[in-house]
Order: sequence, then structure tokens, then C-alpha cells
Amino acid sequence: MMECGARGSSRMLCSGPAIRRCGRCGVVAYCSISHQVAHWSYHKEECGRLEKQMMNAHLLHHFPFPFSMEATLQVLEKKVTRCSFLMQRNLHLLGMWKHECNCGASVSSADYLRVNDEWGLQSLLCPCQEVPKPMSVCLNNWRSYYDWRCIPLNSPVAVLLHWPLTIYHSIQLAASINLLPEISNKLLIHYLGPDKELCQLSVFKELHALFPDLKLHIELIGPAVPQFRNGERMTLTGYAKCLEIDCYCKSRAENGGRYPFDKSSGVSLGFHKGFYHDLFKDVLKESFPHVIIAPNAGIAAYSSWLPTIELIKDMNVPTIITDYCEEAAYLAASCITTVTSHPLSIPVQLNPFRQPLVMEDTALYLPCYSNCFIFGI
Repeated sequence: MMECGARGSSRMLCSGPAIRRCGRCGVVAYCSISHQVAHWSYHKEECGRLEKQMMNAHLLHHFPFPFSMEATLQVLEKKVTRCSFLMQRNLHLLGMWKHECNCGASVSSADYLRVNDEWGLQSLLCPCQEVPKPMSVCLNNWRSYYDWRCIPLNSPVAVLLHWPLTIYHSIQLAASINLLPEISNKLLIHYLGPDKELCQLSVFKELHALFPDLKLHIELIGPAVPQFRNGERMTLTGYAKCLEIDCYCKSRAENGGRYPFDKSSGVSLGFHKGFYHDLFKDVLKESFPHVIIAPNAGIAAYSSWLPTIELIKDMNVPTIITDYCEEAAYLAASCITTVTSHPLSIPVQLNPFRQPLVMEDTALYLPCYSNCFIFGI
């Protein structure tokens, strides 16, 4: 349910649901005209900016998939839910897909106990096997990834693969403006604020395919890391598996074998519970990062980010950040430039590998997608 835009900023109690939208931007809603009037002195400074974002919101819904209308506009219009989208594909509350809807959103300790390794899809629809051909050019959108991986566009795997593809895109962005130092055979990433992806760790196996000549080590650092994983190390081998019993991905596992990855490549994870600015001394003893990645950060919404931004400024490490909508990215950029006294090294832009399933029940009428906008320090 949308919250009243004046909630918390007015002494008056809300009189009901927020159904009265601003007539100019259409983004913020109010419970009553009195609350709308009381909030105008604050809202007038953001109204024009939000109006422009709303006018460009249609660009966020552009995906190459046959299910794009269902996953975007129909969810926004409440004709479809994230649950029904997954049910239609027999994926609802299944394995890695479990936390992609509201009824599977709460994470229990049991969900963290194992790394689910199943796509729940036929082999044709998922990247369960070795890459069929080398990557000739950098991938720049979902269509190029699906073509390279020989997956039909009706496959929903992008709903989960936005995590590793956003890492891939972050590295390409940092490298494109010479932010990354020279990397020989190992890439070290500090990944800040993981949440839902902690129950979807098998999707990171796709990094084997995306970075075939590198060893990747990712330190996942944040308060959502479960206590029993704190300090744990994990190596990801092979790819997540399909449904088919006789598929190559299953036969390799049954024989105790691994995919024939080059010994120079691999993906490993480390886990740390807590805030980066509290833990960085211990983490840096083990690995100084080539790049820091902070997905769906919400920098403007959480004051705990301020000391972390100060730390990143002092470390002088390229940092790529994403957020759910343009307004959140704009507010984050304002916070960052205030703290660092420097403009962003990578301006706010649409992430071509954002999740193609729109979020439900957001705080504003702006459409929101996981890893939607991307920018860098």
C-alpha cells in the first residue's frame, strides 16, 4: 500500500489510504488535500524532477522478452503479480526462485543452510552447460547475452541472472574509463549489502562463463549475512543444473566430476556479517579489492552508508552502485558528492542488465526494478 507523502513530516495523523496523487508529477500520493498542501513546501523542490523521471519511465520497461508486457506494465497495473508470473512458469516458491515474490520474501535460517543448485527449467531454457562459443565482443544487453548463451528469449532466467550480469557490466563500466588497475589473473571484488542473493548463490556460477580467464574472489559483506556464514569460504564449481536427468550437467555431477574449467579460472566467495566500515580492516588483511560493488544500495535512505562512503573515498577504489529507481540514484549521487566533494566518475544511467520483473508495492509511483540504475565513484 502506498504511504502518504506527508507521513512523518506533519503533526496531523493520516486520515486514510494515500490515493490522492500529485497532479503534476503523479509520483507522490497523499491521504488528504490537507496533507498535500502541508507537504508542498518540501515537495515543490522535487516535483519537477520527479515529473521528468515519470515521463521517461517507459524506457525502463523495454526488454526483448516475449513476457516483457506481463512482467512490467501488467504487474504495475496489478493485472499480474510476481507470484502469478512465477506460477505461470511452474517456478513459484521453487529453489532459487523462492524469494522473488512477496509470499516467499521472508528468509529463514533454513533457506541459508544449502546452496540450491537447480534452475527448475529444461536444459534448453537455462545456462546449465558450458559456453558454446567464446565471447567475441562485450555483452551490452539481455539480447546479446541470450544469443551468446543460446537461450531462447522466452526463458525467464534473466529474473535471477541480473545479479552476475550486473557484476559483469560493473566491471566493463569501470574498465571502459580506465578505473580498474591492471588485472593479471585474479579479480577481487568487495560486494556490499547482499540480501536476497544470499539465497540465490548458485546464480553467481554464471561468472565462470562471463570471466573464463580469471579467478574471481568476492567478499560478500553486510548485516544480512547470517551469523553461521560469518567468516565462511565457498568455492562455486560447475553451473546451476536443469530439470533433465540425462543432461550433461547432471551426468558430470553424478560422476563426481567437474566442468573442465581451466585451472587459471574459478569463482570463490567469502562472507562477513556487519557494516563495511566496521569490518574493513579485517577484510583488507585477506584481500584488497580491485573494485567495490554495492547493489540496490539505498544510500540516501540509510545513514549507515555515510561512514562507508568516507572510507571508500580514502581507499580510492573504484565503486559501482545500483539502485531501484532514478530518484533513489539521484539522491544517492547527491549524498556521495557531498561527502567526497567530487562528481561521480560514472554518471547515473540505466542498467541494461536490470531485473526484467518490476517491483511491487513501492514507496512511489515510479516503477522500480532490482539493479535498475547504475553509477560509480
